[in-house]
Amino acid sequence: MGFSARERSRTSRPDRRGGPRQAGTSPSEKDAYMDELPMQGSLFADPAESGADDTAGVGYRGPTACAAAGITYRQLDYWARTSLVVPTVRTASGSGSQRLYSFKDILVLKVVKRLLDAGVSLQNIRVAVDTLRARGVADLAQVTLLSDGTTVYECTSSEEVVDLLQGGQGVFGIAVSGALRELRGSLEHLPSERADLDEGSAEPAVTGAGDELSQRRQRRSATA
Repeated sequence: MGFSARERSRTSRPDRRGGPRQAGTSPSEKDAYMDELPMQGSLFADPAESGADDTAGVGYRGPTACAAAGITYRQLDYWARTSLVVPTVRTASGSGSQRLYSFKDILVLKVVKRLLDAGVSLQNIRVAVDTLRARGVADLAQVTLLSDGTTVYECTSSEEVVDLLQGGQGVFGIAVSGALRELRGSLEHLPSERADLDEGSAEPAVTGAGDELSQRRQRRSATA
């Protein structure tokens, strides 16, 4: 199992003292490697494209998280109970209580689903999740995950991707930026609610199909 940049450096890169350096790879060779990589989404996002995180203070209930991430409620419940992906806005505190997931929670759920589809075990996915959750949304947009079906590798540059491909280890790629764009589009049409409202508040918590998030974006655009 290896996910961190340090582990990847020890296990997958050529020996810098005697082996070929990545810097010596020609542009045509790099393009050839990239063309052979099964990739979901563009490799890395333009830093300006990831935008500000305007999702703080907005939460999504379990059914919405499932719809946006493309998973079943059984998967969502199991991953929460086993602490693979837990809701950070509100946890279930008893019978009838509702979990509330943040935008980043659902982004991680979406990535987990894609890793499962690629054949990666939950044990190895757990290592990846721990690292992903430590990053902000804008940072995640600059991450591409590669997997050989067993281990998950984190790459933040095309050079790191080619290093892994040269070693024959990276066979499937997930660009987190692509998942992020898809998720933003999906959540525009799904119900959200303010995270600062108590679950038993008399004020209706659900704001409608993405209203809370849409209103924040409109206010930000008006003041830009």
